[in-house]
Amino acid sequence: MHFAASVCYNITAMFVRTKVFRNKDGTTRTYLQLVKTERVGGKVRQRVVANLGRLEKLEQGSLDRLIQHLMRFSQEQWILKKAREMECSHAKVWGPVLVFRRLWEELGLAQVLKQLLADTAVETDFEEAAFAMVLNRLLDPASKLKVSKWMKTIYRPEWDSLELGHLYRALDFLAEHKAEIEEALYVRVRDLFNLRLDLVLWDTTTTYFEGRAAEGLAEFGYSKDKRPDRVQIMLGVLVSRDGFPIAHEVFPGNLAEVETFRYVVERIRQQFQLERVIIAFDRGMVSERLLGEIEDAGLSYIVGVRMRNQKAAREVLSRPGRYRKVASNLWVKEVILGGVRYIVCFNPQEKEHDRKMREQAVAKLRQKLEAGRLKELIGNSAYRRYLKLDGEGAYINSKVLKQEARYDGKYILRTNSSLSPEEVAQAYKSLWQVERAFRELKSGLDLRPIYHWTQRRIRGHVMVCFLALVLEMALRSKIKALANDERISYDDLLMDLSQLKAVDLEVDGTKYLARTELVGHAGLAFRAVGVRPPLRVTQLPRI
Repeated sequence: MHFAASVCYNITAMFVRTKVFRNKDGTTRTYLQLVKTERVGGKVRQRVVANLGRLEKLEQGSLDRLIQHLMRFSQEQWILKKAREMECSHAKVWGPVLVFRRLWEELGLAQVLKQLLADTAVETDFEEAAFAMVLNRLLDPASKLKVSKWMKTIYRPEWDSLELGHLYRALDFLAEHKAEIEEALYVRVRDLFNLRLDLVLWDTTTTYFEGRAAEGLAEFGYSKDKRPDRVQIMLGVLVSRDGFPIAHEVFPGNLAEVETFRYVVERIRQQFQLERVIIAFDRGMVSERLLGEIEDAGLSYIVGVRMRNQKAAREVLSRPGRYRKVASNLWVKEVILGGVRYIVCFNPQEKEHDRKMREQAVAKLRQKLEAGRLKELIGNSAYRRYLKLDGEGAYINSKVLKQEARYDGKYILRTNSSLSPEEVAQAYKSLWQVERAFRELKSGLDLRPIYHWTQRRIRGHVMVCFLALVLEMALRSKIKALANDERISYDDLLMDLSQLKAVDLEVDGTKYLARTELVGHAGLAFRAVGVRPPLRVTQLPRI
């Protein structure tokens, strides 16, 4: 006596079924059969192709061996089998490491740090620790405590032996050897990128502290971050007209901005020994004494002039003369006043913008006057300069409005250089490179959070940020040269590079290193620095 099994497994035209037989004593035995469905004479028939044996015995191991043999003839099942045999221990970010490491070595940073280390008794590879911190500033700025954790997400076997203490001691090392590193870097960058060094730019910024800070360096002062409640440091950077950082310095947070310039004048003259230098700086830093010191040092300058509340500026603007057109948004004319050379710059587009902004301010002023909100107006500098007060009340000062119209779209430069008016104006516009560099330094390469409280650690931390800015500018320059005017977002490029990951695999006891596919502009970054992407799969040597 027997009855058919109720469980079937369809395999295209064949399937596996169980068939149960009942013994005389009431027990059962189950067999596994391979059955084929056929159509015979218009009717569907099932034919037993093979009896695979009793299920109880097959389940003891022989069934698994049979399935393993059959899987060799099924591509899908073979892949699944190999996937189960494969061990994947990690998938780490790889792309940015390869690109920025090439730049790090091309700029000579690896070599100079190793040479400096060779002259000490230090055994730890602080060069790798420094590179790790710089790459972190480029990709994911964080405190040093977080850097040690972030490093574990990056594929760089050379970092396996680095610990948190190595990062802190590497900061001390960078601070101690700042001058040697900057001098070597300056020579390398100058030669690699053919920098034009007839014009150097200087600007300063401040950054405040979240935690404890070193006395004598972190002090209360005028905060460009609008945080007068925090101690701060002042950071100055010297940049070429191409936007490349040349050097930097950290000053006490309470130092007057003009005092920082005396330092850079001395450094340019003694350390960099540039043959012909024209220094451009913003109008907030000008003083007759400072300009005299620059001339005494044998340097030339271009400086912005404050136009309002300055008699010389008003006289310069009132002098007749024809403008020469440099570009659609830049017209220039030269004025000599009291033996001093001035360049008046005019932007027709900016003139229209200034006019509209003033008209909007006056319209709001009239509304507030009609509403009787005089106290509010007097306390607002944007409105107060247009007001005239007398015993009868407050009025809009039409004379001031007429005077303000003279400034629309204009700014004045003062220089002792021999450059043409056109060259002076264009050189001053290069100052925007410094301002943009600071925006990059304090956003994408944000100095904060700063929790280190020794002067050496602070200076080392800023040195890391400075080196990161150098690497960024180097990559931007190479991408620009290769992209042929195609506008490529630097942030998008970094995201594409970060998608290239290193995948550690082990199959049948053999280890492999695989990489994910290149996406977006990642390939362009590799071409720009002259590095081939890694092979898709590489067998690793046995240890």
